[in-house]
Amino acid sequence: MKILILGIGNILFGDEGIGVHLSNLLKVNYTFSGESSVDIVDGGTMAQHLIPLITQYQQVLILDCIDANDAKVGDVYFFDFSAVPNNITWAGSAHEVEMLQTLKMIEMLGDLPPTKILGVKPFVIGTDPTFELSKEILQAAKIMEAKAIEYLESLGIKVCKKSNQNLQEVARFSYKGY
Repeated sequence: MKILILGIGNILFGDEGIGVHLSNLLKVNYTFSGESSVDIVDGGTMAQHLIPLITQYQQVLILDCIDANDAKVGDVYFFDFSAVPNNITWAGSAHEVEMLQTLKMIEMLGDLPPTKILGVKPFVIGTDPTFELSKEILQAAKIMEAKAIEYLESLGIKVCKKSNQNLQEVARFSYKGY
C-alpha cells in the first residue's frame, strides 16, 4: 500500500503554513517502515495541480489549516473526508477552499483514495510574510504530530524517531524544502 502525507499551506504567512511545516517536521524527525510505503510531500498551495499525485495512493493524510464554527485558535480536528463534520467551514484561506474543491473533483471522478484530514484552526492570517508560528499552533502541532503517528501506526507503519528538531526551527527553513 502507498500512503501519502500531504502538507498544505502557504509557508510565508506563519500559521497558514502549518500543514507544510508539520509535514517537514515528520520528514526530519522520523523514519517510516513496513510493508507499506510512506511519502511525505509539500503540496503548498498547488491544489488542483495535486490531482495526479493524490490519485496514485491508496491512503492519504492531509495536514492543513481548517476553520470550524465556534473553533478557537489551536483547536485540532481529525476526520475522514467522506464524513466531514457539519461544523467544519473551510473558510480560513483561499487555498483551503481550493483544496476542498480539488478533493471534491477527485471524488466525483471516483478516483479519491480514502482520505483523512488533520487540521487546526490557525491564528488570524496576516498580510506580512513571516515564518514565526503562534504559541497556540506550536502547542496544537504536538497533538497533530501524535495523531499523525497514531494514524500511520494503525495502518501498520513502524515509526521510529531519528531526531528531535522543534517545529519553529523547521518552519524557519521550510522554504528550502526537506
